[in-house]
Amino acid sequence: MLACGVDRPYPRGHTELINRIADQGLVVGELPPGDHPTPSRFILRNRVIAALTGGTVVVEAAHRSGSLVTARAAQRLGRHTMGVPGPATSGLSAGVHELLRGEAVLVTDAAEVVELVGGIGELAPERRGPVLPRDLLEPDARRVLAALPGRRAAAVDEIAREGGTTKDDAIARLYELRALGYVERHGDDWKLTRQAMVSLRAGRGPC
Repeated sequence: MLACGVDRPYPRGHTELINRIADQGLVVGELPPGDHPTPSRFILRNRVIAALTGGTVVVEAAHRSGSLVTARAAQRLGRHTMGVPGPATSGLSAGVHELLRGEAVLVTDAAEVVELVGGIGELAPERRGPVLPRDLLEPDARRVLAALPGRRAAAVDEIAREGGTTKDDAIARLYELRALGYVERHGDDWKLTRQAMVSLRAGRGPC
């Protein structure tokens, strides 16, 4: 987002970078081509930056800082405002700490930012624990896995009935689960492996 016309890269030392962004992404400016940047135009530009994003993160800011202007614009627009805390003795942390004493949320890494605003083009995700191996299974395979009794073998008909699927689909899923180490075959019946029973009780999938 530029505080001048899009045909006037600013600062000039970043011309190559801005051109690369234009080639691979998007350069935005609300002023007509040919307009030069001025101090007041940077302030006006900041409100557009706040409006285009799901949230604003301030990493460093003194008490008088354009970053604070952007953050306050974001608050007025109902966007998320976040701050990364810094040393209490640093003047560049003073503005951030001022935000954090207000409505801003303290964040320390990218994951905490994504927790609030989501990935690009996505809604914010729910906070979850670690991804387990069984979480990576297809839903049909997870249902068949859940249909197996904990301590005994079961026939395919029973597994299919408990898993809400057909016998043929249950057989296909069982062979898939066997390849992943979750189940083993006992004659015509199927049973959870010892490793799977221990791992699932502990909240982990087989290694």
